[in-house]
Amino acid sequence: MDYVSALLPPVVMAILFAGVIRVIVKTQGGANKTKEDAAVDAALARSEGSPAGKTDA
Repeated sequence: MDYVSALLPPVVMAILFAGVIRVIVKTQGGANKTKEDAAVDAALARSEGSPAGKTDA
């Protein structure tokens, strides 16, 4: 039974890691890609110093 307790944590971590990778791959692109790209473009525009978001008060 020692081999079961020795192998269980790595097997569980491998399964969870595979699940995380699967979720990451499935969420790339698709219907949300346009919305995410627009949000990134807006954040980049704000960080590049566009005067529309700045207030000097």
